[in-house]
Amino acid sequence: MTGLALVSSIIISIGSLAWGYAGMGLVVIPRWMIAFGALWLISPWRGWRWVSPVALFLSLLFAIIGLWLSFPIGWMFSGAIFALFAWDMTELRSKMHFLAAREDAKGMERRHLARVSLLALGGLLVASMFILWWRQWTSEWGNFLLGVTLLGLTQIIAWFRK
Repeated sequence: MTGLALVSSIIISIGSLAWGYAGMGLVVIPRWMIAFGALWLISPWRGWRWVSPVALFLSLLFAIIGLWLSFPIGWMFSGAIFALFAWDMTELRSKMHFLAAREDAKGMERRHLARVSLLALGGLLVASMFILWWRQWTSEWGNFLLGVTLLGLTQIIAWFRK
């Protein structure tokens, strides 16, 4: 369950930051972001625990720099939100290995994922309000929100089926 959330949040985070930087005419930085995102994607399964905190730091740094340089606020917020989400999912996966057999691991995982998903939804809502306030709404942002919403609904339906 956290595996799908982890992979999708890494892809969304890196994709959002790369899209925001590429949209401003930068080409080299998004390539490096995507390369590091690929490393971040394989790191949980390779046991490289150091990658997630470094990726979180770099994602937040690039989001802050992008906001400072007046890049599209939605892509920077989305990159930061989903980087935090991915880091949290990585930490949750590592902590789940240490649970006793009698603990309700699936229930704990489901509740944690629901709480963090609500926080991410709230962050996207705040970013969308800023985008509307500054009249920066684009069709790309609307499509992005639609895709993230459909991904979330798919995850919820999968939970209820189990």
